Amino acid sequence: MKPAPFEYKAPDSIEETLTLLRADGSDAKLLAGGQSLVPAMNFRVVQPGILIDLNRVGELNYLRQENQDLRIGAMTRERRLEFDPLIPKWFPLLAEAMPHVAHPQIRNRGTLGGSLANADPAAELPVIMLALEARLKACSARGERWVDAHDFFSGMFTTDLAPDEMLVEILLPAMQPYTGWSFMEVAPRAGDYALMGVAALVTLDENGVCKQARLVYLNAGDGPVDAKDAASILKGQIPGDNTIEAAADSASQKEINPFGNIHASADFQRHLARVLTRKALKQAVTRASQDHLQ
Repeated sequence: MKPAPFEYKAPDSIEETLTLLRADGSDAKLLAGGQSLVPAMNFRVVQPGILIDLNRVGELNYLRQENQDLRIGAMTRERRLEFDPLIPKWFPLLAEAMPHVAHPQIRNRGTLGGSLANADPAAELPVIMLALEARLKACSARGERWVDAHDFFSGMFTTDLAPDEMLVEILLPAMQPYTGWSFMEVAPRAGDYALMGVAALVTLDENGVCKQARLVYLNAGDGPVDAKDAASILKGQIPGDNTIEAAADSASQKEINPFGNIHASADFQRHLARVLTRKALKQAVTRASQDHLQ
C-alpha cells in the first residue's frame, strides 16, 4: 500500500513547528518515530494533507533529572528509556515495562511522545505514565499548558491535544519512599500486543500498612484504565492474600471493560486481569517491604 499524497515539512525548531501547526494544524500530522503513523498512512486509515517531521527538532530530545523528578523530551527514543541508568534508579516501574514495548527495532525509532500522542489502548507507555502520575506539557502558538496524564487520554487513539498543539515534554514526579512496583502482561508472543497488562504501585508506611496504591490496565478499555476502586481496597490495610484477592476481583469484574479480540474473549481478558493483578500486587508489596529493610 502507498499513502495518499501529502506535503512534507521538516522544521528545525519548536517555534517553527508551532507556526506550521497554527497555519495547517487541522490538516497536519506530526511525525515522531513513525512506527504507528506510517503504517496507518500506508493503509490510508490516516490521510494528512501535511506531514510535519519532528526528527530535526533536537530540542525535543532530552532526559534531565531535577532533584528527583525527571523531565523527558517528547522525541526521546524508547531505547534510551530502556537503557539510561537514571530510569531503573528512580523509576523502576518504567524500566520494567520498557522491554515489553514492541520489538527492539521499533524501540530504536519509537519515541515517548509519539506513543503517548497515539494513545493506543494496548500500548504500555500510556499505562505507565498514568500509574506514575506524569504531567504532560502541550505547546501551541497560543502558549503552553500542563495536563495530568489522567486527563490527557480521552479515548481510543484520542488525546486532549488541540489540532494546533504538540506534546513537548513529560514530567515524572519522584516516587514516594517505600513504594513497590510491578508491571506484568500476557502476549501471544514477545513483542505482540498484550492480551492484558497491569501496572501496580503500592506504598507502605513504617508498619506495613498501605498508604497508597495504583492499578492501571492496558487493553482493558478505550484507553489506559485506572482501577481506583480496586486500589482503594488496599488503602489503610496491611496487604494480605484476602485484600489482594478482593482488589483483583474488583478490578477485573467491575472496572475494566475489555472488548475481546481474535486471540481472547472479553471473559478470558478479565480472567487474565484477575491473575495478573494478584501476582503484580504481591510482587509490589514484597518490593515495598524490602525497601523498608534497606
